[in-house]
Amino acid sequence: MVVEDVMTEDPITTRPNTPIRKVIATLFESDFRHLPIVEEGELVGIVSDRDLRAFLAPSMLELEKPSDVQKKLAQPVSSVMNADVVSVTPETELTEVIEMMIDQKVGAVPVVRPGSQELVGIVSYIDVLRAAQDLFED
Repeated sequence: MVVEDVMTEDPITTRPNTPIRKVIATLFESDFRHLPIVEEGELVGIVSDRDLRAFLAPSMLELEKPSDVQKKLAQPVSSVMNADVVSVTPETELTEVIEMMIDQKVGAVPVVRPGSQELVGIVSYIDVLRAAQDLFED
């Protein structure tokens, strides 16, 4: 089985200059945990709900300074995104992606067109679990 068989095509994305406040809202509204960051169709990063929690946790302890929290939320997502993104192509074997997720301790991996950084999908641990469930049901 390959990534193309289980990936989510054309995932919701955002741009590097999107305010963190809007990224949090997008993740919450879409019920996703990972959001690829693209610029002109090219993958430049990814941000997870875990990245955002780590970024905001110190601010939340200082709620007596709400203006500081507002300033943090206005920062661009590029300030917290992971720019060193591990990605795969649609033809990558799913077993390779599983190993990558375990080794890198990530819950989702962007899928790019071969030979480029053009984002075509994303494969998450939920996609992998669904594929495993389908195998056990057959």
